[in-house]
Amino acid sequence: MKIEDIKKILPHRYPFLLVDRVLSHEPNKIQCLKNVTVNEEFFNGHFPHEPIMPGVLQVEALAQTGCLLYILDNDIDPANYTIVFSAINNCKFRRPVVPGDQLIMEVEITAVKRQFITMRSVARVDGQVTCQLDATAALIPNDKL
Repeated sequence: MKIEDIKKILPHRYPFLLVDRVLSHEPNKIQCLKNVTVNEEFFNGHFPHEPIMPGVLQVEALAQTGCLLYILDNDIDPANYTIVFSAINNCKFRRPVVPGDQLIMEVEITAVKRQFITMRSVARVDGQVTCQLDATAALIPNDKL
């Protein structure tokens, strides 16, 4: 799945759309790609002489990957629903992400209870873990936002 198809599902847009491509998808599992370029807005301030992708944006990229997974698996109409974080647990950052890196994000859904989705997520560059976390998200009807 390429960027134009992703934009039909996720409401995010530049500079906050952090998934460039779906590499693989099967029930309850997805792998996506974020190309990290020196032109990213956040590198202007984080940090000008030592550019590092902020950890919170790695977490957001994983969240967007998880949203794609749940929507694809359940044929959700994104015009009617929004998925939002409700908890982030066991988040760890293992190595910096810098311009030129390809961030490979993997998310697995581990449980679904009512409107709550629990996920295990990991991001890697060149096979090395950059960020890992467990998260819970909630599926909210847009008329309830």
